[in-house]
Formats: sequence, structure tokens, C-alpha cells
Amino acid sequence: MKSFLNRRSTGLSNDTSRLVAVEPGTPPEAAPESDATHAASGGVVVDDGAPSGAETLAPPNAPDAGTAARPVSTLHAVPVVPAHLSNRPVQVAEGASFEALAAADELITFRVFRSFDYVVTLLFHGPTLSYFATLHQDNTLWHALRAADLDSASAAFHHLEEQATRLADGETRLAQLVAQNAMLTKQIEQTETQAERLRIDLQRHAEQEHRVSTRQHQVRKDVAQLEAQRIAAQAQLNKAHRTIHQLSVASNEGVPHLPGR
Repeated sequence: MKSFLNRRSTGLSNDTSRLVAVEPGTPPEAAPESDATHAASGGVVVDDGAPSGAETLAPPNAPDAGTAARPVSTLHAVPVVPAHLSNRPVQVAEGASFEALAAADELITFRVFRSFDYVVTLLFHGPTLSYFATLHQDNTLWHALRAADLDSASAAFHHLEEQATRLADGETRLAQLVAQNAMLTKQIEQTETQAERLRIDLQRHAEQEHRVSTRQHQVRKDVAQLEAQRIAAQAQLNKAHRTIHQLSVASNEGVPHLPGR
């Protein structure tokens, strides 16, 4: 027991105080000679970081010396920005804060890209020297990115612009197909109208040909009839001329023949 106290007094004179855990059943005279010897036997040495000369005492309700002491983890301050975003030049902006700045008319518009219902804007907030790249869909905020320099904000703007362009590809194709279908429908209507006009023209032409043919037949019939009437009248006229000639000759036979002077 006396030798153990002498060793403890020697340990207290070192730079730091140490609490040595001894395995149960080990007599004081068999205490380890050094930290290395005790570590090899399964003991635990704890450095409490107390200044030189201060003795560390175990609490009354300390666990059995044979139980290994657990090290206490060091506490660190947790950053406000998540670790995976703290080193990035562009971060996700809080939607409510951004909309509050927009409602207060504190943002200056640098650039705008619009494709159908998708609008990408590059904005600047002077009081905080912050830049915002936002994407709206149907006048509703969808994405808001915040940057501290113009180059990073421009890169974010181009990224959102490409995203809006990809999203608008379907809208572009839809608008093209609607226009093409409308044009085809109009062309079909025009073609059908033209075909109907041609059909009406052909029908009118056929009817006109029938009327002309009927008229020509009637004209030929009338011409033949009139020609027959003319021939009969001409014959009757010739007969009348012959009758007049005969009567004239007969009338002149009773006139005496007088010699000329």
C-alpha cells in the first residue's frame, strides 16, 4: 500500500494528472508500473486535461473500474448553409424571401428569356449585391437561384434557359402541329370548295350543251320547214309571174300594130 501511494505521488508530479483503472481483484502491490504495461493488461488510461498538480477523483457512483470508459465526441458548430452547398457559387434561394423582394420592387431585371409559359429572368438586388436567376411557369415561381457574382448568375441563367427550352420543345411541336393541322383543314376546305365549283361548272356546261343541242335541233327543223315554205312560195310566185305574162300577152293581141314615124 505504501509503494502504491508513492507511485501516485510520483504521477501527480508529472505534467498532467491521470486516473488509473485497475482490474478487479488486483492487489495494490501488483498495480502496473507504467501506462504501457497497464494498457497491455487491458486497463484504460484517461487524460482529463487538468492542469499539473490537480488530482482527479472518481465520482461516488463511478462505474466499475473494469468497464471501459467511452470517449466524449467533440461538438462543432453547424453551418446555416448545408455542407454540399456552402462552397458553391450558386445556391437555392428561399422562395418567400425572393417573392418579398420582388413584391417590394427591389430587384433590377438584367435579362429575360421567354418561351411559351416559361420565363427565365436574371435579377440584381443592389442592397445585398446579390444576383437571382429564376424560372417561372405560368407566372408561378418554380426555381430561384442566388449568386454573389454576375458570372455565376449568368451561368445559372443559361442553365435555366436551356431547361426552359427543353421544356418548351413539346409546346413548340404542339404549336407547329396545331398550325399545320389548321392549314391542312383550310386547304381541304378550299379544295373541296374548288371541287364543288368545278362540279357545278361541269354540270352547268353539260346542261348548256344539252340546251344548245336542243336549240340547234329546233333551228335545223325550223330552217328545213322555212326552206320548204320558201321553195313553195317561190314556186307559187313563179307561177303567178307566168300567169301575168300570159295575160299580158293575151291583152296586147287586140291592140293594132302601128308603124313608127
